[in-house]
Amino acid sequence: MDTPPLPEASGFEHLTIETPGLASHVAVIGEGEPVVLLHGFPQHWWQWRTIAPMLAERYRVICPDLRGAGWTVADDPRIERETRGHDLLAVLDAMGLGRVRLVCHDMGAISGMQLAYAHPERVEALVTLAVPPLFMSFSPAMMSGLRHLPPLVMHRTGRSLAWLFDPAHVAQPIAPGTVETYLAPMQRPEIDDAVRALYRGMVLPEAVRIARGAYRTERLRPPTRCVFGRQDLPFTEDLVRRLSGDPARYADRFDFAFVDGAAHFITDDAPEAVAGLIRDHFVEAAAAA
Repeated sequence: MDTPPLPEASGFEHLTIETPGLASHVAVIGEGEPVVLLHGFPQHWWQWRTIAPMLAERYRVICPDLRGAGWTVADDPRIERETRGHDLLAVLDAMGLGRVRLVCHDMGAISGMQLAYAHPERVEALVTLAVPPLFMSFSPAMMSGLRHLPPLVMHRTGRSLAWLFDPAHVAQPIAPGTVETYLAPMQRPEIDDAVRALYRGMVLPEAVRIARGAYRTERLRPPTRCVFGRQDLPFTEDLVRRLSGDPARYADRFDFAFVDGAAHFITDDAPEAVAGLIRDHFVEAAAAA
């Protein structure tokens, strides 16, 4: 099947960054110091169509399609726990980006936090959206937030993922056309097939490491802000803070922020609030450096 056309978004330049075994589609907007935005699942670069232009008033904003998503093409369909993290580092190197500010949502936060832990010198500041820190502990109270995992681990090729944008995950209804745009790359068989690869090869192995407390023995060095929507159940402020313990034990500089009127798909629910929290964190991190 033919690759669907790129969705429209004003002001973006589209690049193909070649690294070994991967041709990464990257959308870029703005001028200045680099900010990299990593999309969630089942989204792609277009997730940032509203937030990126707000940040582009001050920064060069770089929105890659990660392996198994969007318009990026991989030679090898396999995806292991750190594959996307290695891809991200290779793309930064290929683009000549030594040190970046990093924002990541949902599944993109796995790769973003892997980079922050393994190469803190490359991350000036980090913002994660709708994902607890990797040093969190597990609790039965969070199990209802993982009910989407079994059908994704067992994803059947050709089954629509529109069900992920249900009222349990959004505070504001997402227009059908927006959902269609997010899911358009699924027309490519390699992107549809990547759903199982992502969950079996990356998400589940990383979840096992988190559950075993692997990141509680490491230290998160970049200044980090962890943002949740207040309607992102079951991840209430009380639960998130309780599962995270004392962040000072695990991170050099870490804080939480909670956004009213937003749930898991927080960049669609409250883009202005998210952009404001990102900008503020970057300014505060620079002032404290």
